[in-house]
Amino acid sequence: QVQLVESGGGLVQPGGSLRLSCAVSSRKYPIGAVGWYRQVLGKERELVARIRSGGSPDYADSVKGRFAISRDAAWNTVYLQMNDLKPEDTAVYLCNAIIAGWGATYWGQGTQVTVSS
Repeated sequence: QVQLVESGGGLVQPGGSLRLSCAVSSRKYPIGAVGWYRQVLGKERELVARIRSGGSPDYADSVKGRFAISRDAAWNTVYLQMNDLKPEDTAVYLCNAIIAGWGATYWGQGTQVTVSS
């Protein structure tokens, strides 16, 4: 079983920063990749950033240069540092894990990020 718990969301003014954390618990299965997605009511879920066990992270064009994804070596926690936040970044941010070699995916419950003055 894989469990993902997001934290770090909240209300921030435009231009501000937040750091989201995704606590990953995977007792049996190796993690191949973890991604941060965001969803706004009525819109499709959007990939924001993804980090794999090998290779460079991927970012949505809308967040390149502002957001950075990172992880600890053991895949216990995956972070999303968000700088220069804009109102259009307002969304529920969800963590997604892909099991290595198998492809099964797991989702967290999400954390709300609101960017407003």
